[in-house]
Amino acid sequence: MDQRARWAGLRGPGVPPRPLDARALAALAANPGCGRRAVLDAAGVDKGAVARALGSPERFGQSQFAFARGNAFEARVKADGCAELLRLLGAAEGETADLPDLAAAGPEGRVARTRLALQEATAARRWTLLDHPLLVLEVAGAPVHLEPDAVAVRPDGGWTVVEVKSFPVLDGVADPVKVGAAARQAAVYVLALERLDASAPRPDVLLVCPKDFSNVPTAELVDVRRQLAVTRRQLARMTKVERIAATLPEGTTFDVTRERPPGELAEAVEAVPAAYAPECLDSCELAYHCRDRARERGAVEALGRSVRGELGTLTTVERLLAAAYGDRDGRDSRDGAEDERDGDGRDVDPAAVALRRAAALRAEALGREASCR
Repeated sequence: MDQRARWAGLRGPGVPPRPLDARALAALAANPGCGRRAVLDAAGVDKGAVARALGSPERFGQSQFAFARGNAFEARVKADGCAELLRLLGAAEGETADLPDLAAAGPEGRVARTRLALQEATAARRWTLLDHPLLVLEVAGAPVHLEPDAVAVRPDGGWTVVEVKSFPVLDGVADPVKVGAAARQAAVYVLALERLDASAPRPDVLLVCPKDFSNVPTAELVDVRRQLAVTRRQLARMTKVERIAATLPEGTTFDVTRERPPGELAEAVEAVPAAYAPECLDSCELAYHCRDRARERGAVEALGRSVRGELGTLTTVERLLAAAYGDRDGRDSRDGAEDERDGDGRDVDPAAVALRRAAALRAEALGREASCR
């Protein structure tokens, strides 16, 4: 079957594909092991509609107040011919920048106009600021249009992506989770610029945020080389998503526009392997559904990636509790807690040994607390 026809079958007859954007690609890079998100995004499935049909709608997003505040802050950053933004970029006092007009008919026209403006600015060797340029990146054989807040062309010919965010920098420190998300999103823009000129985009992007509780902008250069590497790997993996889709049962579809037997949509979603982590709650529409399924299975992934990595072969909460509190060769977990071999002399899982030690220490601490009372 032609791959485009397969994607169309997964969406449903006549259902238009939901276009990807930089946020979606950044979320993919944040969880590269999730086949479910990769397949649904490659097929252009509306994951929000699927989540609502499953009874587990997403609960993230930006409020209208936050949206308006963000727009007002970006307008301040770009006021007076982007004078403040130019200062944050490190331009000398009194320097000005060219602000080319990027208006054109349709996305293809805007992409072409952006490409031409970048070429002209690089050749001119002077400060140039492209306000909301339109870039394109091919993902799984389809073009994805991307619109960064700004791209600055420096006098040395280097290109710097500018991300304007409304979350504050308090006493010189910003929320690391939000900074990480912004870095992954900016890395997608850098990757798209590399398709135009591999040597021009700089690997450090300018992140502009409000300072403390004011509306005064402050900025810092953020190195996104690690995020770039992860995004490249994930986009390369997207070309292999076809293999996952090919293993799905014949007739699998995520179409929510037609009536279907109860449970059929859930079965279709469960047919695609997922890699849930609590971080998904901030970026994936299906996260609450995946969390509920992970909890039903008792999967330790629901406790976080770091916990999962520490537990080795203990993949369920039931096995975890059995390792911590269950007996071994008829002995209580507190007896012989330091012994790292079982009765037959075989090595015991180090994670199980650590859990037994932790359980013994906890029991000892609780016993001392009870005696003090």
